[in-house]
Amino acid sequence: MRKISFNDIYTESHLVVGTELYSHYHNPEMLIQYDSNYLQFHRMPTLQEFIEAATYLKEFHQKNGQKHVKFYFPENRKPSEELIQFFHHQSFEYGYLELYAIQPEQFPITDNHPDITIRIVSEVNFDDYLQVQYEQDLEFGEEFAKAKPALYRRHFQDETFMQIMSYYQGTAVGSLEVIIKEDTAEIDGLHVHQAFRKKGIAQRLQKFVMDQFPNKTIILVADGEDTPREMYIRQNYRYLGFQYEVQKVDLKKDE
Repeated sequence: MRKISFNDIYTESHLVVGTELYSHYHNPEMLIQYDSNYLQFHRMPTLQEFIEAATYLKEFHQKNGQKHVKFYFPENRKPSEELIQFFHHQSFEYGYLELYAIQPEQFPITDNHPDITIRIVSEVNFDDYLQVQYEQDLEFGEEFAKAKPALYRRHFQDETFMQIMSYYQGTAVGSLEVIIKEDTAEIDGLHVHQAFRKKGIAQRLQKFVMDQFPNKTIILVADGEDTPREMYIRQNYRYLGFQYEVQKVDLKKDE
């Protein structure tokens, strides 16, 4: 297996500016999606370099009516204590992501529970998919949830994406999306309705992906401080590395 890195993770954005220090990515069609509008540092910035980059991104976003700034740091590097103290003092949200990979044959054998059905999204059940996604996206606000269906429709028509649904006793309860590349298949947006968790649905969704792409490396990103990462470790995913991120929301023009 070739070396997998965070560079293999799909982002829904376009390069705006590239410098020696950072690359700036922007998506004018999804201005409120933080992960599509951000700045990626190529090396760890000094405090002064971060402040200057943050000022640039804040001004750019405010011109577009955006209320956030978001930054990713170099893979497998932790920001300095000086930067971390600055993040706390300036009320930035600070955390890290973890990258995992697995070969499909290494995924645990999964029981075929008769109450659980997994289906690829088609014209027949696309409305089910939109409803499940809407309920999930509401966690980030109604404006965000109402903006996402256009993106899901674009992905539905794109052969490099596969949208997958889970049903429990006929009720749509979960979903995920797969980004298909030459030698990887990336699991994104794995979600099961809270009332239907701990029934093996998430595992069945993943096993379906393994069966669909037996000759690709399956990859995904998990929040380094969230519980799903523990599930991935139990399921034989291999930890590949980490990446720190910071963001700040609800910027004020007079800051």
